[in-house]
Amino acid sequence: MSEETTAVRNNAALSRYELDVNGAIAFANYRLAPGKVIITHTETPPALRGRGIASRLVQGALEQIRANDLKVVAGCGFVVDYLQKHPEYADITA
Repeated sequence: MSEETTAVRNNAALSRYELDVNGAIAFANYRLAPGKVIITHTETPPALRGRGIASRLVQGALEQIRANDLKVVAGCGFVVDYLQKHPEYADITA
């Protein structure tokens, strides 16, 4: 079974990063602070869990945060774990 995915997008109206997979949406809620993006919660629909979707979502969010010259604050356990496993994002970790 092949997965149809789109690029991670910043849905500023809902203050969340989103990743569409097969018509379902995984998302990471955030709050903005001066120079920082605080990711407060990540959620993957049950049907998509265990396939690395949340990791792709967080990676895409971090790339956008870096491109906007901002720092990230891990406000949820998943992002804390992701950042520990991916030291290449240490430069943007607040």
